[in-house]
Amino acid sequence: MSNSGKSVFVFGIYLVVLGLGFLICPNFILNIFGIPETAEPWIRVMAMLLLFLAYYDVQAARSNFIDFFKWSVSARSSVIVFFLIFVLLDIAPPILILFGVIDLIAALWTAFELRRENPSGT
Repeated sequence: MSNSGKSVFVFGIYLVVLGLGFLICPNFILNIFGIPETAEPWIRVMAMLLLFLAYYDVQAARSNFIDFFKWSVSARSSVIVFFLIFVLLDIAPPILILFGVIDLIAALWTAFELRRENPSGT
């Protein structure tokens, strides 16, 4: 597995942990971050989507799907922008920015590894 693949694989495992946490014990996870508990089904829908994204990341990493890695860099880099907007509009708590920062760091790691593996960018 390439280093860029490893970065996507690690991010996929992070998503598995997060997704399982929100699926199995969402209010426990929400409490850790100071977010109010919920009985709404949407938190588990989000968990399911996180697990689907994790599956894509892990499988792409195992297949060394370079184009996927490139696509994921721009998508994961944009998460922080959305989360900042949500917080600024007061529709999400500021702790949400932490998750955006994690996505951004992971995306930058993948971008760095992609550039290192192919300096010419072709």
